Amino acid sequence: MSATLRECRVAILVKALPQQSSVHGETVCCAGVTASGALKRLYPVRFRRLSGESSFNRWDWVNFKYRPPTRDQRPESCHVMEDTISVSGKMPVKDRAGFLAPLISSSVRDAADAGKSLALIRPRRTRFYCKAKTPEQVEKERETYRQAARQGAFFDEELKVLEPSPYTFRFRFEDGTGPHDYANGDWEAHAMFFNGRQREGSDEAVLKWMCKIFNEEYPQKGVLFCVGNMAKRPHTWQLLGVLRVDDTGQSAFHLSPSAPRAA
Repeated sequence: MSATLRECRVAILVKALPQQSSVHGETVCCAGVTASGALKRLYPVRFRRLSGESSFNRWDWVNFKYRPPTRDQRPESCHVMEDTISVSGKMPVKDRAGFLAPLISSSVRDAADAGKSLALIRPRRTRFYCKAKTPEQVEKERETYRQAARQGAFFDEELKVLEPSPYTFRFRFEDGTGPHDYANGDWEAHAMFFNGRQREGSDEAVLKWMCKIFNEEYPQKGVLFCVGNMAKRPHTWQLLGVLRVDDTGQSAFHLSPSAPRAA
């Protein structure tokens, strides 16, 4: 394998829920799109250990160096050199719908048939709902987060243990080939729950608020799902991120005037 690193620049679309890695500790799988319209999967990113100019949010333009992964053959996957990450701007709201419209697949199946492992779809008849986890499920996740937070390099500070959500968030939806029911692996949805709980004061109130956002506001204005398959089970697809992006009906590809031109 060549040791030559490649350079890339993407607008971040997804930060998935943190996972435990036996090698890297707590990691986050991210996804983004280059200025030329190529979707990229960024891994491993120890997101909570990033700081300063390397810490990023959704829609930020992020520069990084990477090499092809050794065990992941998916074409969009990049093994990121974490110490090369830097942020250089943000994609404006007004540019997002037109920029992403040409990348949308009609269905998960069509994306898979096209050889993709990462895709954007415009879901129809979406229905957000939640299922309460059992105390045993919550404690198992909490222990996984404990182990991941403790695991790091010698000079790393131990991370504060993440608290798992007491609910699984899911979406029923349709695409061009039929109905689906996917768990939502978007970290932002879980952060939304905890932030809302502090504001609303109860689970019942925050879940009602989330249902209003996802079942009324998003469908009315426009929503995209970022979906991806699993490296070890490529026929299994997951919902990685929920993006509030206007539905313009646009099909032609136009580079945003504010988007950087380098891939």
